[in-house]
Amino acid sequence: MMALSTFWISLFLIVFAVAGSISAEESESNEFVVTLDHSNFTDFVAKHKFIVVEFYAPWCGHCKKLAPEYEKAASILSKNDPPVFLAKFDANNEQNKAIANEFEIRGYPTLKILRYGGSVVQEYKGPRDADGIVGVFPEFSGEKFENFTTLAERLRADYDFGHTSDAKFLPRGDSSAAGPLVRLFKPFDELFVDFQEFDVDALVKFVEEASTPTVTLFNKDPRHHPFVIKYFGSSNDKAMLFLNFTAEEKFDAFKSKYHEVAVLYKGKDLSFLMGDIEASQGAFQYFGVKEEQVPLIIIQTNDGQKYLKPNVEPDQIASWVKDFKDGIVQPYKKSEPIPEVNNEPVKVVVADNLEDMVFNSGKNVLLEFYAPWCGHCKKLAPILDEVALSFEDDADVIIAKIDATANDIPQQTFDVKGYPTLYFRSATGELLPYDGDRTKQAIIDFIQKYRDSVSEQDSSRKDEL
Repeated sequence: MMALSTFWISLFLIVFAVAGSISAEESESNEFVVTLDHSNFTDFVAKHKFIVVEFYAPWCGHCKKLAPEYEKAASILSKNDPPVFLAKFDANNEQNKAIANEFEIRGYPTLKILRYGGSVVQEYKGPRDADGIVGVFPEFSGEKFENFTTLAERLRADYDFGHTSDAKFLPRGDSSAAGPLVRLFKPFDELFVDFQEFDVDALVKFVEEASTPTVTLFNKDPRHHPFVIKYFGSSNDKAMLFLNFTAEEKFDAFKSKYHEVAVLYKGKDLSFLMGDIEASQGAFQYFGVKEEQVPLIIIQTNDGQKYLKPNVEPDQIASWVKDFKDGIVQPYKKSEPIPEVNNEPVKVVVADNLEDMVFNSGKNVLLEFYAPWCGHCKKLAPILDEVALSFEDDADVIIAKIDATANDIPQQTFDVKGYPTLYFRSATGELLPYDGDRTKQAIIDFIQKYRDSVSEQDSSRKDEL
């Protein structure tokens, strides 16, 4: 999951940095991701010194979410000289399984870098995020040195490692240190930090924490991008302050106060980012917030809950974050407006009326979770219209849809990993996923079966009484 998150954000940053160079017409009319299968995989790989291959499954929700960003990145990278190719490979297809097994594909999506005709294979984990990690050892042997070597082998894909017997060769820090110690160099905060515990797990934790800025900056400066990737890949809850870096009169005050709070909560499972609104439009769309709410703090927890403080002042930051940690701040729910008119065959549900329309309506409700860009959702739409029309005289059945990209979904209730996802909630409260054929008759039969079976059970209970 970490590799997926890192790669998705890497693609987002690539796209965001040069988004203006691609017209909508061009991105829609051409397909830049190369489709590979068992018949052309070996030949295509053999012809290229560097390609990235996404091993995916058609049913994988994460793969579907990655697809449009992957395509945009492929479009951009195709213009390189020489072009850089991004490819996809259906690892779930039976005819492709032999190649998938050769590359030890265990989950989806998995992204591999193939170099020199496939002779060198590396799992993609994003750019490096520290200037280097050096061990200082009086002698290159013993348990501590071996543990440092183990650390280097484990993290070599993400960091550059080296070792020396004399600290005077190092660019920063105490040149007389005899060791053994580990010194991590970084281009932010205190620029270097030493560590002298040599348990491997403790070393890994040290590297991960020390290579993350106290406050990560998110703007269009590419030097910050590796740290943004690391920030979003962290398992911590995430605090994000959004403001206008160039026009905000109190920028220095915000930066100072926010950094003070970040230092206060360092090591307490809360990471801090400060984002320029110019670079944060994607985040604004994701969270469903507007520029007039800036300066704005958002905290997102690992369970998906979001907490907002719009139009915040510098002196309010510390108290509001404390209130969040103390459980006083109420979560924010992203929702489209409740429709004033909702008279189409398929009813529109939003986050703010989901409880009323689905859980408290006393009706049998088939609910589709969709995304506006989803091709399968567009194909299903007229079918759901026909299903809804077939039940138009049945007041006990509702066919409904909710835009899962514009409304927060209760994750503990609905397992939405791809689009479209359908759930049926009976009038008696039974909640069932629909995994059947996406045809009019199959969906009608499903609704009738589970609505009628519940009714029959209720009738038999009444007869017994």
